[in-house]
Formats: sequence, C-alpha cells, structure tokens
Amino acid sequence: MSGAPAAGQAFLRLTPGGKSSAITRELAEETPIALEFNGIGYAVLMATPDDIADLVAGFLIAERLQQPGDAVVEVALHRTDQGIVARANLPADRTQALLDRVRHRATDSSCGLCGIENLDQAIRPLPRVTAVSIATEASVFRALEGLAAHQALNKRTGAVHAAAWVDADGAIKLVREDVGRHNAFDKLIGAMRRAGTTWDGGFALLSSRCSFELVEKAVLADCPLLVTISAPTRLAVERATDAGLDLRVLARPDAMLAVPR
Repeated sequence: MSGAPAAGQAFLRLTPGGKSSAITRELAEETPIALEFNGIGYAVLMATPDDIADLVAGFLIAERLQQPGDAVVEVALHRTDQGIVARANLPADRTQALLDRVRHRATDSSCGLCGIENLDQAIRPLPRVTAVSIATEASVFRALEGLAAHQALNKRTGAVHAAAWVDADGAIKLVREDVGRHNAFDKLIGAMRRAGTTWDGGFALLSSRCSFELVEKAVLADCPLLVTISAPTRLAVERATDAGLDLRVLARPDAMLAVPR
C-alpha cells in the first residue's frame, strides 16, 4: 500500500478577505513507470509509485495480454533517477499477441489508447461478463459511506483516486489508490489476482467518473457490477450494456443511478 508520508510542501493559504497564512501539505507522488514485457519496452505510465506489481498484474488483463485465470507473472523493479522500470516475462504463447499489440502503440499513457495507429484497436469487441453480483442497493450505499475511511493517501493529499473491492454485504475488502483512476483500478484488479481473490458476488467501487476504459477494465476482469461516484459517458454505458456489466453511477450516499439492463 502507500508508503510513509512524504516531506510536506510549503504553501500560502489565501482567503477572500485578503489574509494569508503559511501551511504545509503532503503532495501525492507521480512517477514515470516504464513497463517492459519480454524485453520489449511496452508503455510508460505516470502513476503513484506504490503497489507496482499489482499495477502490472492488472494492466496485463486490461491489455488482453493475460486472462484473469492465468498465472501471475513475477515483476522485477529497477529504480532510476528518472523513474521506475518494471520488467516481466510473459509465457512464450503470448509473444505474438505482445508483438501485435506493440505494433499498435507508438507511445502510451494510463488510458491505454495514446499512440494506437489502427482505430479498430481502440474499440475492440468485449467478452460477456460471466460473474454475478448478489449485492443489494443497501450494500452499495453501505460501501459508499465507508469508502473515505479507506482512502489513507487521499486523506493526506486530496489528489488520488481509489478503487475498492466490496463484498456482497457492502464491506470494503481491498482498496488501491493512485493519481490515475485507470491505474487505481488496474492495481485493484492486479492485487486481487495476486491474492487469488474473485469478486465473490461483490462489486467494484471507483471514486471517479465512469469512462469507457474503466468499463472495459471491469469487463475484462469479469467484474459483475461497477459503481462509480461520478457520471458515465455514453460510450461507457453502451459498452457496459453490450457486455452485460451492471452499472451504478453518480453514486452518492443519498442516491445513485442504475443503468437498465
């Protein structure tokens, strides 16, 4: 999880009345993470430099280079003055898929789309979700009330997103945080993979809007229900509906929206 608090940054707090006072705040870390698979430079993500092995394990699912049930690969981390290099070796039978995907990526960011030359690669067919959530609306509201207590890094910095695995009763079982909402979800999915944990009738809760990339990550991880704090895009709703992913959006402690299935 998140490391020890960093040294504080000095600021001047300004008020409408013209008063100012000196304060110190911790800032969220944002570091380049270079991903190398089978000796090939694949992507550079800007991410919070914690739980990187989880990030890699989830990212491989989102990139369709592994399936949720595949063996988790070992990740070797190399810290440099410029950032962190994360290296992993995929099985030989994934080499061609890796090379095919690399050919469609000139550069990359956490969204997973930047640099894709072939637009067909941007909106690829999704599998159908096979897992089932048995969580009730009461369970979702319970999780919403409890999420802030699990966001330790965001409490200190006010600058990171959270992704949580929640069980069917609404208890938050696992949380990952990152400056990027995509990274946070990849970290959660990867942490679950590394722990051998399934959704087990529960759901994912994200402190972000519902973009189509997050929908795709949920579907590829066979998540049955995705709950987001903010609104969805039209493409996100369309992709979720086509894949059979249940959505709850604009989820707040007093109300939320359910997308009809």
